[in-house]
Amino acid sequence: MDAFSSSFLSTLTPSTKLRSPVITTTLRSTSPSPFYAPLPYISSVRIEEKPPTSTTTTKTSHPPPSQSPKAWPPPAPSYASPSVGAKKRVEPRLSTMIFNTFDDIINNFIDPPLRPSVDPKHVLSHNFAPVDELPPTPCEFLPRGPYHLFDGDGMLHSIRISKGKATLCSRYVKTYKYSIENQMGSPVFPNVFSGFNGLTAAATRGALSAVRILSGEFNPANGIGLANTSLALFGNRLYALGESDLPYSIRLTSQGDIQTLGRIDFDGKLFMSMTAHPKIDDDTGEAFAFRYGPVPPYLTYFHFDANGNKQPDVPIFSMTRPSFLHDFAITKKYAIFADIQIGMNPMDMIIGGGSPVGTDPAKVPRIGIIPRYAKDESEIRWFDVPGFNLIHAINAWDEDDGNAIVLLAPNILSVEHTLERMDLVHALVEKVRIDLRTGLVTRHPISARNLDFAVLNPAYVAKKNKYVYAAVGDPMPKIAGVVKLDVSKGERQECTVGSRMYGPGCFGGEPFFVAKEPQNPEADEDDGYVVSYVHNENTGESRVPYGFHGLFVRESDLNKL
Repeated sequence: MDAFSSSFLSTLTPSTKLRSPVITTTLRSTSPSPFYAPLPYISSVRIEEKPPTSTTTTKTSHPPPSQSPKAWPPPAPSYASPSVGAKKRVEPRLSTMIFNTFDDIINNFIDPPLRPSVDPKHVLSHNFAPVDELPPTPCEFLPRGPYHLFDGDGMLHSIRISKGKATLCSRYVKTYKYSIENQMGSPVFPNVFSGFNGLTAAATRGALSAVRILSGEFNPANGIGLANTSLALFGNRLYALGESDLPYSIRLTSQGDIQTLGRIDFDGKLFMSMTAHPKIDDDTGEAFAFRYGPVPPYLTYFHFDANGNKQPDVPIFSMTRPSFLHDFAITKKYAIFADIQIGMNPMDMIIGGGSPVGTDPAKVPRIGIIPRYAKDESEIRWFDVPGFNLIHAINAWDEDDGNAIVLLAPNILSVEHTLERMDLVHALVEKVRIDLRTGLVTRHPISARNLDFAVLNPAYVAKKNKYVYAAVGDPMPKIAGVVKLDVSKGERQECTVGSRMYGPGCFGGEPFFVAKEPQNPEADEDDGYVVSYVHNENTGESRVPYGFHGLFVRESDLNKL
């Protein structure tokens, strides 16, 4: 199957052998159940390392945290079952049938999916349509009510290539919400982006959910969210992530199957949720993260040590309004947050009948910078950056002996279309420099193209990098190709130094850069591979639904999980 994008964008050695890769990319899919929405998927890539050709740096491995995963429900034997599509369903209780009747009334009469952005017949069409789970296999239905692209449960796709043979596996992340709804055959808790369209819809769905909770059908203490966005590897654990819930620990078996081990709260130190975009410092093994929400503190910053142990929270009360903080960046000295024009907007839901998440065109975006190991927010500084709306950060680094910071990120133009009409959004990659002594903020574009889902060599996170690999929107959320950017070029210069367009009718997922010799300090930054799933809409080849983010995990790291 055509699972890889061409790797010609990087400097490669023809003799290099790629073994046991498992591409990890978050896509979307739907359960065969009549209520389920399409989900993001994740895949992971495995490479069996060969001895480097030059001096390498040896890193000390650390034991994983002592906490045992909390699985909901306990892992079932069907996780590794060879049968496809076999679903165990409990007979619905009378109360469930009554609740489902009320749910149908809401979806058909009170809040039908009138807008294309929440109409499942539109959102779940073509290669965004759902697929079923697939156990490790040699490579030879719609929701009842409104459904948004961001609302699906998570599915993980892994592809393993070993000895010239490829093995594909697709498994749902067994979150508590997914497991309960899959057993019942019906939704039990509304989704954020499509479940609260107007005061009447919010009130009726909220009331129905409350009755389900009081009746014992659903316990929100066990998790209310998804794991549909991304993957992260730190502290010798692999996590599936969504910012509406805690991380879920994931394991890949020696047969290539994917298992959900459970929901992790890090010995009770992590509350409610965590970003789907933690930043891993390759030099220290630490992971930096945050959570955000609709009540103060609207932003909370924290990090994990190299063993995966969570450190104390740092609440950020200087963020005075709830904002949509999907991503952030770190340098060796600082963490960088973007307070953008997308945020919680309950009045728009009440008055305009829209989603509780919306845009505020009168708000001036700003960037907050806090010391990386801050104990409190006393040293945070905010800088106004008009018109700069960051959804995904690419990288950041310190300059001028730590007196300046450089941030690379796509700026979302026409931000008001982000949630409703992604096809109208243009993401302009910018380099933003903040002089911490003078407060001067300077910006210039890196490329005029519509680029997002950009990645770099993971060893250069928080350090000055030269190369970036970005997905070309044609339009978003479809990805027509990959470009290689040289961000060391001067201002007002087109930084594209290489590109690969997939061709007519062919679209891919987020690219990921895989270093050929990741632990060789003498290796060139761009010496490696660029991998992605690619789907041919004309022939139907490589039927992996389009989705979100991915990860590459080496064989040696998988063996430590």
